[in-house]
Amino acid sequence: MTSRTSKPPLLVRASAALGATLITAVGATLIIGAATSAFAATPADAAPTVRVSYHDLNLATEQGTLALYARIVSAADKVCRVSDIRDLHQIAAAKQCRAQALERAVRDVGNERLAAVYTARRGHG
Repeated sequence: MTSRTSKPPLLVRASAALGATLITAVGATLIIGAATSAFAATPADAAPTVRVSYHDLNLATEQGTLALYARIVSAADKVCRVSDIRDLHQIAAAKQCRAQALERAVRDVGNERLAAVYTARRGHG
């Protein structure tokens, strides 16, 4: 990749209607959808979204790559929340949602450095 990426911001979104995590680069957006029925109570139109910008980051550097990974993790945590921490099904669903969201976001960005960070931190956040 070049020293500066020309890719626009990402949009991280939980969407229960999809039935699987969906992350697509749509111009300026990356969409992360919730993957489990625990999030099915939320209509797709009302799904939470988080915009993740990375046009200011240099993905050819470790610092830029780590910053983007942190932004993606934060966005995934926001859209894959648990409303009742006593509900083990919700906790498991949120964990699966987060894992799938991270995997797809990293894949869709298509940056080797970001993929290496993801691989090194998989399961550790």
